[in-house]
Amino acid sequence: MEKKNITRRAFLKLFGAGSVATAATLAGCKSGNKAGSQAKQEYRNQVEPPVGQMTYRVNPKNKDKVSILGYGMMRLPSKVDNSDEFDQDMINKQIDYALAHGLNYIDTSPVYCQGKSERCTGIALSRHKRSEYFVATKLSNFNHDYWSFEKSKEMYHNSMKELQVDYIDYYLLHAVGGSMEEFNGRYVDNGIMDYLLKEREAGRIRNLGFSFHGKQEVFDEVLALDEKYHWDFVQIELNYLDWDYANEISKSNVDASYLYAKLQKKGIPAVIMEPLLGGRLANLPQYLMTELKSRDPERSVASWAFRYAGTNEGVLTVLSGMTYMEHLKDNLLSYCPLKPLTEEEMRFLDKDIAQKIVGLENIPCNDCKYCMPCPYGVDIPAIFVHYNKCKNEGSLPMGVGDAEYRKHRRQYLISLDRVVPRDRQPDHCIQCGQCEPHCPQSIRIPRELAKIDEMIESLKRNPEGPEV
Repeated sequence: MEKKNITRRAFLKLFGAGSVATAATLAGCKSGNKAGSQAKQEYRNQVEPPVGQMTYRVNPKNKDKVSILGYGMMRLPSKVDNSDEFDQDMINKQIDYALAHGLNYIDTSPVYCQGKSERCTGIALSRHKRSEYFVATKLSNFNHDYWSFEKSKEMYHNSMKELQVDYIDYYLLHAVGGSMEEFNGRYVDNGIMDYLLKEREAGRIRNLGFSFHGKQEVFDEVLALDEKYHWDFVQIELNYLDWDYANEISKSNVDASYLYAKLQKKGIPAVIMEPLLGGRLANLPQYLMTELKSRDPERSVASWAFRYAGTNEGVLTVLSGMTYMEHLKDNLLSYCPLKPLTEEEMRFLDKDIAQKIVGLENIPCNDCKYCMPCPYGVDIPAIFVHYNKCKNEGSLPMGVGDAEYRKHRRQYLISLDRVVPRDRQPDHCIQCGQCEPHCPQSIRIPRELAKIDEMIESLKRNPEGPEV
């Protein structure tokens, strides 16, 4: 993308697309990139979203009137790019703006943003009436050290302390799906599930559910526990790529069409995460962006993904991690009000466009950062996002037969150094494997890092291109 004479932070903010884009995504791989220039111009021309036009869904379980757009507090703005010093003033401003435009569902977790998300969220929300918002958080006891009743209970109560509330509207068992042994160890055998059920009876938890990443048989078995636990909602990954291709991309994932149908059959509302797949569906190859723009020039590429997720009637709310105000405004424009997609438009996305994306064979990283921090400092998601973006743009140096090898080689190496510091690049991975169990997409992270590192070393050794 063309940087010109603006500060790096202004550049990042200006080039953000749709919901969320990391520094790696935004910095780009090519100067003069048409998609980047298009996004830049769209944000310059961005109109103010209307007030009082938010689309709402009514929770059939309790009649909550929930905004179709939910605020995911996973990717908060920071004072210094890529740091964990979060900009509380900007967080407050964006929450104020969101609530003023009708957004009322805010989702966080004890583990988001290096453990600081709940506190930042609580500070921002405490400045508003409690009746103005629904807050969702999670029992994120992934670490075996937190499987005990005492530690899990402590995490639950600390969430209310950090959020500055005396009840939680939507409480989730976080990232269910690995195995039933793990589910029982985290929630059942230790007695914490019985405790949470009593908390729901007492009104300190208004809705109890779970978020899912993992195996179909685990989803089916946990969902069947509805007869015992009476799930109030379930959070699933749903977007037009995952609708029919999640399992094809990764055998450990489940197609969204299957998950959604199961919830519909039981009458359980679906909360949607990853409508943009960590920004991947906002940063498509230029020829796919052109296809979408030709159908609706006034809408952003990201808006297609948000409207796709929201069109499904069983969806209660669609979460978006909105790092910058531009992201928030664009998503509000998609949902204030929601203009549902037609059946033809839905199939255009989940069949035609999705099939073309699958053909790109990208690394299926959603930039969720569950793999972080790496004990050796490797910035795993930034490396993967940068690689995918360059591949989508057709600027990966392809070696023999690549007429623009020298140009692409130089662009890739320079742009990598811009978005990933040298001491956080893939050559610092020692293949310890600590990251891999935490990846919701089941990416074989050390293997992929090794492949990228091998490519980088080859580029450094061969400035003129590999010998034929």
